[in-house]
Amino acid sequence: MTLVEWKPEFSLGIPAVDHEHQELIALINELHAGLETAAARDSVIAFFGEIYARISAHFALEEAIMRERAYDQYGEHKAQHEDLLDQIRDIMDDFEAGAYDDYQDRLSSALAAWFTDHFKTHDSRLHRMLGDAHPWIGEI
Repeated sequence: MTLVEWKPEFSLGIPAVDHEHQELIALINELHAGLETAAARDSVIAFFGEIYARISAHFALEEAIMRERAYDQYGEHKAQHEDLLDQIRDIMDDFEAGAYDDYQDRLSSALAAWFTDHFKTHDSRLHRMLGDAHPWIGEI
């Protein structure tokens, strides 16, 4: 089952960021499928690590763009990024500690909510602010 489907409204119009968003969705769906098939514990931990690392790297790119453009809601946007990373880290820690009960639902809910809600609010506002003036994106 697919957890998050790419939708045109997720597009920010910044090729590097949109590409990363699509890759993250594909990776999240791969993780979700693996969790549904009761993957081995080590595989789940590796997936968690990959998700966490890729999302962290993506956030670093977005945050560099926001700082470069002196984005007026940088602090709030960054706080949302940190909140999601904290949620993922908590789920990872619980899983590694043996709390397997609801990690699938917790992770699925956190990621699905973030990709739908965060894209529609914070990322879409960022795109509107940037407009078409982002040829420097490849330099970051």
